[in-house]
Amino acid sequence: MRRFSDRHALTTLSELNVTPLLDLAFVLLIIFMITTPLMENSVDLVVPSSEASKNPVNPSAVQTVAIDREERVQFNGEPSTREEVESMLTALHEANPEVAVVIRAHKELPVQKVVELMDVAKRAQITHIGFVTAPDQP
Repeated sequence: MRRFSDRHALTTLSELNVTPLLDLAFVLLIIFMITTPLMENSVDLVVPSSEASKNPVNPSAVQTVAIDREERVQFNGEPSTREEVESMLTALHEANPEVAVVIRAHKELPVQKVVELMDVAKRAQITHIGFVTAPDQP
């Protein structure tokens, strides 16, 4: 006859039971499959579209208008007045309707002066207007 301690001897388990691990993996997979489509439509958002990618601006057709802190205007690096800039932009627009203007304004310049330069370009029928900015310095 065996002793009580021999009947309940501890033995080592040589294989790992992966069934609970697979159950957990399948449950997580189902949860992610259900919640992923809901996350995409969680915000009612209309994404804007742009024609700029279809019609890129030719770099040779870009003109630069700069205005400094003292409100001195330069057109392509040459000192000018607003009236001269408007007449030159009108002539450029007649020669090439796809001409673009880049406005470089001093950061301490009042916004009204920048808007006035935009109005000059608008009166010359320029439709491509951009602004030069510098990245923030940490």
